Amino acid sequence: MKYVLVALVVIIAIGIWRNNRRKAAAAQPSSKPRLRQPEDMVTCAHCGVHLPASDAITSPDRSHYCSTEHRHLGPR
Repeated sequence: MKYVLVALVVIIAIGIWRNNRRKAAAAQPSSKPRLRQPEDMVTCAHCGVHLPASDAITSPDRSHYCSTEHRHLGPR
């Protein structure tokens, strides 16, 4: 009788452990990083480097530059 009781406790413990493992695996988000939305690319009017529009510096005449230094130097 003692061995049946020990076996029953072990089986219940393994069942609880497996159930918790399944819940933890389902709760974890996928390890893939979320991709950012594509952005428009613009060209620096001075050096010709392509960069995302959000990183570009726009002058009053709507020209795009990669840095403030190139904005001060103006287009080529």
